[in-house]
Amino acid sequence: MTLTLLTFFGTLAAMEGVAWFAHKYIMHGFGWGWHRSHHEPRTGIFEKNDLYAAVFAVLAIVLIALGNAGWYPLQWVGAGMTAYGVLYFVAHDGLVHRRWPFKVVPRKGYFKRLYQAHRLHHAVQGREGCVSFGFLYVPTIERLRQQLRALHGGPLRAKGAATGEPGVGGSDAADSSAPAKTP
Repeated sequence: MTLTLLTFFGTLAAMEGVAWFAHKYIMHGFGWGWHRSHHEPRTGIFEKNDLYAAVFAVLAIVLIALGNAGWYPLQWVGAGMTAYGVLYFVAHDGLVHRRWPFKVVPRKGYFKRLYQAHRLHHAVQGREGCVSFGFLYVPTIERLRQQLRALHGGPLRAKGAATGEPGVGGSDAADSSAPAKTP
């Protein structure tokens, strides 16, 4: 039982590093063709970027199947990946990008910082000069603002709502601690 729990929670924690690496070097690198849709206005329920979730889901399913076929503890690696995917869906797709049927804007604590950090990631148009590539670990907002200023030579003023969502563009995305305003 101990090995199972360590494998599950270790994988869950390690997935943040995997996701950070994949986001920074794959999605904002050679995989930009899929990820670009995430930085542009969405037309419809899905975007091409959702293919990344499908790839990770297939990998998790294969690991779970291999583990159940006797390759212990791969099923718990797959289960940890799946748990991370659920947290990602709730925090990123739901809370930040409002792909749920209800809208929530966090006003304090960790969830506010998570929300603001991802908004700062989208404050830059295109794939270059972005900050905050993790999905659940969040550096301080001041640190992210300093990184943006260093990358862009001063306070960032987004040139528009890069994702077509309220609160992404403008000075509130990069220069204040207030969460984005809902329309």
